[in-house]
Amino acid sequence: MDEFPVSPIPAANVASVPQRSPLRYPGGKTWLIPHIRAWLHGRDPKPRLLIEPFAGGAVVSLTAVMENLVDRCLLAELDPDVAAFWHAALRRGPELCELVASFEPTRQAVEALAHTQPANPLERGFRALVLNRTRRGGILAPGASLSRAGESGKGLASRWYPQTLIARLQQISAHAHRVDFRETDGMHLLERTAATPGAFVFADPPYTAGGKRAGQRLYAHHQIDHPRLFHLLTHTPADFLLTYDHAPEIAALIRRHRFHAVRVMMKNTHHATIGELVISRAPVSSTGTAAPARKAASAAVLV
Repeated sequence: MDEFPVSPIPAANVASVPQRSPLRYPGGKTWLIPHIRAWLHGRDPKPRLLIEPFAGGAVVSLTAVMENLVDRCLLAELDPDVAAFWHAALRRGPELCELVASFEPTRQAVEALAHTQPANPLERGFRALVLNRTRRGGILAPGASLSRAGESGKGLASRWYPQTLIARLQQISAHAHRVDFRETDGMHLLERTAATPGAFVFADPPYTAGGKRAGQRLYAHHQIDHPRLFHLLTHTPADFLLTYDHAPEIAALIRRHRFHAVRVMMKNTHHATIGELVISRAPVSSTGTAAPARKAASAAVLV
């Protein structure tokens, strides 16, 4: 682990950062927001497009758009339930807010909703939001269980804040014209779009490198070709930021492609201090501007 220095940009206390996403996504990146701001702020010209191929809760892209760090963003998500939520939030926001306002999250109501067959993307997106807010850790993968004690012993409803969720959904609706969403494989999307002029890429792939099982437990779609992702980013002109759990396979890929990596230190749910890798083409300055990036190995358009 010591081969990568500690980042000069500390992890954020999540309570100090505006919460943009209604989803409690496992592996969410709210703690990374100071690094994202430093990476994107002060660019001249301002980044035209931020591509997030593994959207999940999409907190990075939402923050970048709402704080005007980029002109627009392009999200991709393969999980059909998460994708349904984004379809609903971006295209049918007022109706989704009405469903949130009228729902009472009793165990009976949540279990009944979990066993329904939604008739359309709005209903499926609403179901995904409810299950995300009432299951342990926000996990939507098969086999996830409902919360029991919850926060302060409030049980199932401890993470269900209707007015807060509605406020976040309204903010998303207000910026929906700057958010493009595709229900597709993130790697395929990157191959088609990463060479877009003015594009930046933020990628937070499922953590399955080096035999780690966290991604398999947390996400319905967790298979990813990590070497292919590194190769793709090497051969595109897009500036990028990657986040990864530390694994020997990833350390080897960083060295092979001559990328820069730092550890952002934080405490996990067991209060142990860990360092998550943040990988880029060149160092990101703590002063709020990105260091000059080395020239990409190839600027060829990938199709």
